[in-house]
Amino acid sequence: MAMNDSISSPVAVTADSKELSRLAKQFPVRDGEKPWTAREVRAVADELVADIDRLTSELANADAELSDLLRNSGDGAGDDQADSGSSALEREQEFTLVNNTRDMLAQTQRALDRISTGTFATCESCGQAIGKARLQAFPRATLCVECKQREERR
Repeated sequence: MAMNDSISSPVAVTADSKELSRLAKQFPVRDGEKPWTAREVRAVADELVADIDRLTSELANADAELSDLLRNSGDGAGDDQADSGSSALEREQEFTLVNNTRDMLAQTQRALDRISTGTFATCESCGQAIGKARLQAFPRATLCVECKQREERR
């Protein structure tokens, strides 16, 4: 599957301890934070890889469920309007679930890519440190708290 191919490179990079130590030293930290360690970066990368596996499985299941709903949507020509509306709502919910899972998978793969390219922990808006605590809680973050708040106010 193409999804696994796209993550093999970052996983390979994060598997090498010396490379991981080199990358960890590049990641910026906020005032008062200790520098990233290879162990901390490995923990984040391992979490991301586990998330990719879980999300890939969830996406396959959701895609199968959606396919079943779409395949069966023409059945039941005698259904009343309530049944048709309920079926349409169920399909819409599955579409939303599939799209959300795809988005989360893409964000997770991107976070792993950012580790391997040395751009992890750097805010994509202002270029400052995102913050270790923020990234350890939500490793997909690409913006520091200040830039994220500014974005949400718009």
